Amino acid sequence: MSRLLGIGFREPTRLSPFGPGRVDRTWTGTSASCVQPVDMEKVAEDRRWVLGEPLSDEETAEMVRHNDCSRQMNLGRGGVTHNMLEDIHNYWKRAEAVRIKCLGVPTLDMDTCAPISRPTVPVMLWKPLAPIYPKLVKNVADGLTFEETKAMKNKGLNAPPLTKLSRNGVYVNVVDKVRAAFETEEVVRLDCTHVGTSDCKRIGVKLRDLVPCVPILVKDEQIILWRGKKDEEQNSGS
Repeated sequence: MSRLLGIGFREPTRLSPFGPGRVDRTWTGTSASCVQPVDMEKVAEDRRWVLGEPLSDEETAEMVRHNDCSRQMNLGRGGVTHNMLEDIHNYWKRAEAVRIKCLGVPTLDMDTCAPISRPTVPVMLWKPLAPIYPKLVKNVADGLTFEETKAMKNKGLNAPPLTKLSRNGVYVNVVDKVRAAFETEEVVRLDCTHVGTSDCKRIGVKLRDLVPCVPILVKDEQIILWRGKKDEEQNSGS
């Protein structure tokens, strides 16, 4: 989910199952936070009671070794969702451990694939429409003029690709590669042929937050990233 707040909704909030006379929560378009304070000590105590003592290194190795590798789940591009959590519980009815194969966009940030703390939201049959977010790529990048933005786009398109991303590939090293490239380059290009426009945008959003950087063009399955003026300001200040 994007860290930015939505600027509009695709459906009226009155259609939400949250509100007076229904589930007593306010739907913001992206979440329905619990209004009552949560006793974190009780949550931690219940967690310890359910999970028991943590496994030792030998027990973990034994669990991984004897896990049925043919019984696995594939993590989708949406990451860990409500349906994913429900499927994990169903797998636990037949086995002690579940193997989850992670490919595609979620592998950019593997920390989100195994979240430690998640908001408590009940499993719902109702799936809200995604809110309207600001555009990922602005016509004029912040800190640049229109002509400078156009020149940066052309420079990125003519530059050799930093790396080529395949559809449903593993992208765990992409963030480090982009950061290293920005040490010497002002703009970099990622070749995302056959990845798909939707996944290109998802990749651009994650790189914008993780590197950080400024996506200035997502077109024809090519992503052009600008490192921004932060480094220039630091050099001038030093």
